[in-house]
This record gives sequence, structure tokens and C-alpha cells, in this order.
Amino acid sequence: QVQLVESGGGLVQPGGSLRLSCAASGIIFSINSMGWYRQAPGKQRELVAAITDGGSTDYADFVKGRFTISRDNAKNTVYLQMNSLKPEDTAVYYCNAELRRSYFARPSTYWGQGTQVTVSS
Repeated sequence: QVQLVESGGGLVQPGGSLRLSCAASGIIFSINSMGWYRQAPGKQRELVAAITDGGSTDYADFVKGRFTISRDNAKNTVYLQMNSLKPEDTAVYYCNAELRRSYFARPSTYWGQGTQVTVSS
């Protein structure tokens, strides 16, 4: 079984910063891409940022210049540094990974359980 466990969420004032972490564990042969999505109440889940195993990154327009995604391949961990947070960033943030469990396996997508980020004064 594969597990993605997020941490680092919480309550922060507008303009503040948070760092999210997500560690993948279990039987993993390789991880292609990892990313962060978010879902606010009453809204659809949306991509925040993603990073490939080679380090290429992709960001949603609404976080460019404020958020930075990075990963530690040796630890199967992805991070999201969030700066200049705004109230509209309030959401549950989910970690996502596309990985293979063996050399012969096809890539599959796994999700974490989510971590709440609340930006409020």
C-alpha cells in the first residue's frame, strides 16, 4: 500500500507564510510527478503547483510569485512554501503523486488526506 501524508497546515494571518510537506511511503519504484491541489468550500479541486522528477515546475496563475514547490527525491517528499498568503488561499490542500510500484507497473495516482490552511486575521 502507498500512503501520502501531509503536514504543515494551520491558521495564519494575511501576508504570512506556511510550509506544507507531503511524504510518500510504501512500496514505491519511482515517482513521476508530485503536486499540490486545493479545494475551498463550494468549489472544485484545483491545481496549485506540480513538479516532475526532473525538477520542472508548473504553477497556477493565482500563486505565481508567492508559492514555491520543491521535492526531495531521496525522501519521496514534496514541499510547498506559501508566502504572502491571502484569505482567498483558504482551502484544504491535497498532495498528489503519480508513481509506479514496480518496474512493470503502470503509473497510478495517489492522494493524501488533505491539510487545512486558513488565512484570517
